Amino acid sequence: MSKYIKFFLVGIFFGIVLVKSEAVSWYRIYEMFKFQSFHMFGIIGTAVATGVIILLISKARKVKNTEGTDLKVPLKARGFTRYILGGTIFGLGWALSGACPGPMYILIGTGAFSILVVIIGALIGTYFYGLIMKKLPH
Repeated sequence: MSKYIKFFLVGIFFGIVLVKSEAVSWYRIYEMFKFQSFHMFGIIGTAVATGVIILLISKARKVKNTEGTDLKVPLKARGFTRYILGGTIFGLGWALSGACPGPMYILIGTGAFSILVVIIGALIGTYFYGLIMKKLPH
C-alpha cells in the first residue's frame, strides 16, 4: 500500500494544478468549445508538449516503468473512422458535462457534487461498452 502513496500525492498535486489553472471550470471549457479563448488550448498544448519531452528524456535515460521494464509506447492501430467516432463521442460528452474523465473526480473535491450524476453515467457507459466491446469492429 505504501508504494502507491506517491501516486496519490501526484494525483492531489494534479488536482490542485487543474483547479488553479481553471482547467476544471465549466466556463473555460464552454469558451474553448466556442473558440472564444485560447486558455484551454494552451493548457492542452502545454500538457502534450510536456508529455512528449518527458517521454523522450525518460527513453534517453533508460528510465524503467513500475514493473521494472523499459518504457515502450505501443503503436496505435490505424483507422480513420474509429478515431473520428470515438473523438466525437468523447467531445460531446465533454461538452455536455463540462468535464473530461480526470477532472470529474477533481470536481467532487471542489464541492461540485452534481458531477456525481456524470460519473455514474460514465461508469454505466463504460460497463455497457465492456458488454458489447467484442461485437464492435475494432
